[in-house]
Amino acid sequence: MFVDTATVTVQAGKGGDGAVSFRHEIYVDKGGPDGGDGGRGGDVIFVATEQLNTLLGFRYQPRLIADGGKNGDKRKKAGRSGKPLYVKVPVGTIVRRNGEVIADLVQHEQEVIVAKGGDGGFGNAHFKSSIRQAPRIAELGEMGEEFGAELELKLLADVGLVGFPNAGKSTFLSVVSNARPEIADYAFTTLTPNLGVASVDDGQLLIADIPGLIEGASEGKGLGDAFLRHIERTAVLLHLIDAYSEDVAASYRAIRAELEKYNPELVKRPEVIALTKCDGLDEEMIAMQKDAVAAVAPKNVPVYAMSATAHQGLTEVLRALRKEVVAARAVQQEAVETEDESVPTIRLSGEALSKHWEVVHDEVENIYRVSGEKIEKFARRTDYDNFESVNRLRDIMKKMGINHELIRAGAQGDSLIRIGESEFPLLEQR
Repeated sequence: MFVDTATVTVQAGKGGDGAVSFRHEIYVDKGGPDGGDGGRGGDVIFVATEQLNTLLGFRYQPRLIADGGKNGDKRKKAGRSGKPLYVKVPVGTIVRRNGEVIADLVQHEQEVIVAKGGDGGFGNAHFKSSIRQAPRIAELGEMGEEFGAELELKLLADVGLVGFPNAGKSTFLSVVSNARPEIADYAFTTLTPNLGVASVDDGQLLIADIPGLIEGASEGKGLGDAFLRHIERTAVLLHLIDAYSEDVAASYRAIRAELEKYNPELVKRPEVIALTKCDGLDEEMIAMQKDAVAAVAPKNVPVYAMSATAHQGLTEVLRALRKEVVAARAVQQEAVETEDESVPTIRLSGEALSKHWEVVHDEVENIYRVSGEKIEKFARRTDYDNFESVNRLRDIMKKMGINHELIRAGAQGDSLIRIGESEFPLLEQR
């Protein structure tokens, strides 16, 4: 069963908690802190593979959960890191989070970290200093990223076949490639996209056949609207038109109209036109049909006549397609190189962004909100049931200048501070 969309819940592993422990040995009086750090949570990693061509498996496994890190232990033993979860997806899979693309896997064995595991917390051995000989502070492990992800599969191919149902797309693909699509003498024989590799001279073409289009397909009629996404990434389109159609020009215009309604960029795509099932027509009729299509086609778009069943005209069509594909790929590569050489954008460095913070007074709730990547990370790792741990967070805020800004904004000792989902009073406890 072919499935090209799926919704899953992605959950990376939680980091392990740091340990609070002190050495207890017979001949060591007042042993120092020896609590170990927690292990890091496992990532969720998507891996593209050519061995899959459907997202069906995610309908039965909608939750993707990586292992959490283990807690730290005494004797400075660090917790084991959680194992990453490797998830295989078809080449051409797009991953979205809240509608935003976070991963686009377009190459075999390409790996992308979709959700990062949480860092493990430091144990109390980490906090020993000349003025803090017996710290009872340990950090909590951070939660791993968790969110709902939308998966969409868009097949990657050199050539996309378009045309009305029963135009001969599946027959063409079966003759020129190793694909074995279902073929029959009725409309909508093809119910799922098919891929095939065709050899031409010293090269190859990857060809995608999608279910036939009808007028209104872009609006949900027939089967085409569910599969039009699969020709969005093809370099060249091959329009196949039944030579026995009453009006071949009208057939061609109708297909282009549906492509334009779905995505205006598709009608700008390089294309080749071929009349199919021409083995039963005389030369005069073939010439007339070709002229009729050429009259409404864009300038310089070639029109060919062929018969897949009779193996007539196929080589000429494949050579024309390969020429257009080579030219289209060259233009795409040039666009990528030009983009790389564009004027650089001035932006804060990653380190500067992590240190940036902001204080906002919520007058409605009378709460002072503190936000910023670095301070929020410290807040997530704070054990709010341990007053020493909370005071450490206050010390960090003071060193970063946040306390000064809070006081300038009107905060007092009993004012509530909110960082992320946590709240605590500004008042220090010494």
